[in-house]
Amino acid sequence: MRTLALIAGLVSLAHCTKRNTLISGVDLFPANGAKDVNPDTHLVLTFPSSPVIGSSGNVTVYDLEDGRLVDTLDLSIPSSPSPYGNGSTKANYSDSTTYQSNIIGGIDFYFYPIIVRDNVATIYLHNNRLDYNRTYSVTIGPAVLKSSDYSFNGITHNSSWTFTTKSRGPAPGVKEVTVAADGSADFNTVQGAIDWAPSNSLAKTTIHIKEGNYEELVYFQYKSNLVIRGQSRNKTIVGYPNNSAFNPPNRQGPSRRSAFSFKGVADLQISGFTITNYYRGQAEALLIDGIRVIVDRMNLNGSGDALTTYGTAYIADTTLWGDGDTILGYGSVFWKNSTVITRAGPVSWTRTGQGVHGNVMLNCTIIGGQGNSTFARLPDNKGGVQANWPYAEMVLLNTKTGGIALEGWGPVQGPPFDTFHLHLWEYNTMGLDGKAVDYSHRVNVSRQLTSPRDDSVVEKYSDPAFVLGGWTPVVS
Repeated sequence: MRTLALIAGLVSLAHCTKRNTLISGVDLFPANGAKDVNPDTHLVLTFPSSPVIGSSGNVTVYDLEDGRLVDTLDLSIPSSPSPYGNGSTKANYSDSTTYQSNIIGGIDFYFYPIIVRDNVATIYLHNNRLDYNRTYSVTIGPAVLKSSDYSFNGITHNSSWTFTTKSRGPAPGVKEVTVAADGSADFNTVQGAIDWAPSNSLAKTTIHIKEGNYEELVYFQYKSNLVIRGQSRNKTIVGYPNNSAFNPPNRQGPSRRSAFSFKGVADLQISGFTITNYYRGQAEALLIDGIRVIVDRMNLNGSGDALTTYGTAYIADTTLWGDGDTILGYGSVFWKNSTVITRAGPVSWTRTGQGVHGNVMLNCTIIGGQGNSTFARLPDNKGGVQANWPYAEMVLLNTKTGGIALEGWGPVQGPPFDTFHLHLWEYNTMGLDGKAVDYSHRVNVSRQLTSPRDDSVVEKYSDPAFVLGGWTPVVS
């Protein structure tokens, strides 16, 4: 947990606008005595230099009106079985240790109670502990945070840091809300706004995210007719350090290793911002599980399995970065005018089931790593029900490529199987210079479509509705 302050290349938390100096130049957000604070606020302390996170002590929040203890963060509790994201990716169900946990979107995640970036320490209260129209007091034990000169000795008096939340949330019937990290809008956090949005709604709800860095785990379930839109593709950044070692699998429930994920959604659109997973390993930027999902003008920066898909999705004008198996594809996905960059290894592991389409890419760019990447691999899946996914489908139409091995596809492994239903297809594949690539070394289970022989196939696969089960996406 302490080493989080040293992770290079992360965007520092934007300075908050309402501040109050307390003890040796440490600024507080929300300011002491602040009014109209959003209940989903983080607690942010800005030091003159980078502080150090302790291994003991408590952060407590009390409701001053009735004296209730609202929340406690105990720094003696470890964040995770692998707090630096570099341990085992397998769950140890015999482990009885208590770890820091937070309920996000109805699911239990391990999390960091404090993250330090440069000289800013952000304290993450447990979600949904604060309410509207209440006054709260915050105390911080002397061992929780230390300034470099040791002049900060915590906040131990219940009157030293207080704030009052807004009298009420968005009015009933409101269909558009805004998120701003500095507290100037309806919500401070992306998760706070999503938690507010109605479930299984018949009417469209739009969440606008202002420019800023939102370092938070985002997860939600069973939302519908929801648009999440960033103010700036490059300057609105949602991310978190997470992977399958930091958040290993539960016995039941969804994968917890993504920075941003959702399950059971319908008619969702995310547009115009960046999602980054700051850890390497099995670490999705985004996990899609829903029907009629639109991903539009996004930057997705993950590691292994950087994007995992279930259901049906339309991805347009989006850039995806990953470290191998960059697309883990269970779903039917139509890609258009998008770029996939794999730093090493195969671009995808496509796990299409019988009766559905897989990844279809129209007018896209694929860049592999070190010249030895392939478009899709089908390793032996240990003889399971799916064997090595004999119905896998990945179709490339008018794709520009770089860093791809001459064989193009594979490895395709396992015992002999019927490849009749295997669709590893490509049409008019080009180099980054626009010149046709050499197909002569392509693996024999792939197929190179040509004109006029395959014009009808190319026409069908160029139509999103054909790939996505009759759905024609409309980007809002």
